Amino acid sequence: MSSKKNEERKVETLLSNLTLNEKFKLLTGYFFFQTHTVPRLGIRAFKTTDGPLGISQHSSFLRKNTYFPAGINLAAAWNRELAYECGKAIGKEARAIGKSCVLGPGINIGRTPFNGRTYEYYSEDPYLTKEMSIPFVKGVQSQKVAACPKHYVANNQETNRYTVSVEVDERTLHEIYLRAFKETIEEADPWTIMSSYNLVNSEYVHKSPKLLKETLMEKWGFSGFVMTDWWATAKGDSKDKEPSQSPPEIAIKAGLSLEMPKGHLYEQKRLEEAYKNKKFTEKDIDELIRRILHVYVKVGMFEKKKALPKGEKNTRKHQNLARRMSEEGIVLLKNQENILPLDIDGIKKIAVLGPNSNKKFGKLLYGGAAAVSPPYEITALKGLKEKCKDKIQITADPSDSDYTLLIVGLNHGSPKKMMSDVDREEEIEFGNESEKMDRTELELSKSQINLINETVNINPKTIVILINGSPVAMNDWIENVPAVLEVWYPGMEGGRAIANVLFGDVDPSGKLPMTFPNKIEDNSAHKSEKTFPGVDLKVYYEEGLYVGYRHFDKENINPLFPFGFGLSYTEFKFEEAKTTTNKIDTIHEVLKIDVKITNVGSRAGSEIIQVYSEDVKSSVDRPKRELVGFEKVFLEPQETKIVPIEIKGKDLAFYDVSRGGWNLEKGDFILHIGSSSRDLYLEEKITVMS
Repeated sequence: MSSKKNEERKVETLLSNLTLNEKFKLLTGYFFFQTHTVPRLGIRAFKTTDGPLGISQHSSFLRKNTYFPAGINLAAAWNRELAYECGKAIGKEARAIGKSCVLGPGINIGRTPFNGRTYEYYSEDPYLTKEMSIPFVKGVQSQKVAACPKHYVANNQETNRYTVSVEVDERTLHEIYLRAFKETIEEADPWTIMSSYNLVNSEYVHKSPKLLKETLMEKWGFSGFVMTDWWATAKGDSKDKEPSQSPPEIAIKAGLSLEMPKGHLYEQKRLEEAYKNKKFTEKDIDELIRRILHVYVKVGMFEKKKALPKGEKNTRKHQNLARRMSEEGIVLLKNQENILPLDIDGIKKIAVLGPNSNKKFGKLLYGGAAAVSPPYEITALKGLKEKCKDKIQITADPSDSDYTLLIVGLNHGSPKKMMSDVDREEEIEFGNESEKMDRTELELSKSQINLINETVNINPKTIVILINGSPVAMNDWIENVPAVLEVWYPGMEGGRAIANVLFGDVDPSGKLPMTFPNKIEDNSAHKSEKTFPGVDLKVYYEEGLYVGYRHFDKENINPLFPFGFGLSYTEFKFEEAKTTTNKIDTIHEVLKIDVKITNVGSRAGSEIIQVYSEDVKSSVDRPKRELVGFEKVFLEPQETKIVPIEIKGKDLAFYDVSRGGWNLEKGDFILHIGSSSRDLYLEEKITVMS
């Protein structure tokens, strides 16, 4: 008998033996990160853990675990293989501590740099987001651990996150905010999905038949189960005037299987009362429980421990992966007169200073639920001391140093209730990129801006290193400094990664997954208070499809740094592009374009070839260009490669509201090929024939 048939048989046997009250219990969490048990049937606790950046300390009984770089850092690497390896490693770490579900990846769109959780997410672009999410989910689930993409859907701000309604048109919802979820479900088959806190068009997601049953399950074929974000139902009900406005049958019939961390909407008495009054049937409950049981089988709940994948955590392999992720995600934004890389044999003294130079970011709840506490953390200063030991003197005085490394940026903090006096001072100083709070300024703090300008006046060879998780403005200082490195929140091996890139052991190859604006008003979400953070508990997505680079292109706004931008220590020449065929017939077809590229510099390095589509003539308004493909390629000096890039028909389509689905319209498309959304060197025309 096939494994699928065995799974079906096991699920139906369990379902037929469960009592109604036991089914009610399985609809809710029992204790923070785990569910109820039914010992007589071998149903154990389904244990979850926060973990887009690694296994969180607060959800792993205060264990220390490998702290991987932030999600935005992984996206900046533009490396699908790296995303898979990260997911696999996190799956192994979850296995090692007996967890069956990792609450991640976070795949909400970076609509605004102000979102306190932008650092957890991947990109402003749904294509790049799904190309990171799909392999990450596959990696986690290769260890028989459920992945849980979140937060479904349009959870793009922390301000009023429990009660704000996102007012968004249907096409924008599908093309920008739902697309990464759709593609991840169809290509990676995640076993769980987490619904968001916010409302969408005045309806809570966990109560929405349209978003759950109709879209997620029926249209996309999602076979796993939906769980709420923690306390989402309790917070949501508190907004209602009367509890009767949120009866449990609404969520039951919408398709919500699991309420976490305990019952509120699905509180036992409420369920019993509604069932008694025939508001729902046992068949309705069975649909939800069947989904849960299928996942329980998939994660090996009923198998012997020795038959399951062996977990491991805090291994050298995982730590090396964390360092590699950080290295590949570092973006070189400016390198005037090739001041970088530094020559370790030609320097006597380097000044290292700045408020983030020796700061550790892996602390309990720092940044919120994504926080990971590692067994050690290599700060920038420590990594540089290791690299320069016995070769270069490290000092804090820029006046008589050959170079100054100034390490500044933003900060995580703990939740306000847990803040120490130092935490509060740092929040004032840095702002705070964290769950439950949004940023209020695009600029660095005044003290940091003053520090940069004062330092470069003392030592013109000052290199600014940014540690942060979302775009920052630089107009007050960037013209004064010769080099800028964006290193994001680099994880437990970040200091070593920073040193390796600065001294040229690793060529910087990261590219921006978000546009860096000159000022916040250039961002399309910041037209008014109505569009962010909202008025009267509603936030209006008036920009429609024009999020990130789509908006900058439409309005001809010059960004500080464009989407997809990043420099290297070497140079690449885009030679030519050819398609195997210049015609495509259906939305399900795949077209291949071969790009010839040469490393014309003197150092080995990696380039990310990016492909953007332009619909020459469309029946609907479409962005000027949209990302539809990319590949990362490593080249030795003077080496040439022909790199095949797949372009899928579905990625050229738009969401057709009249059809209620995706439409690949007949006509011509131009494929623009280059190194960023604004640096495009080649083009190839293709024709959709259908």
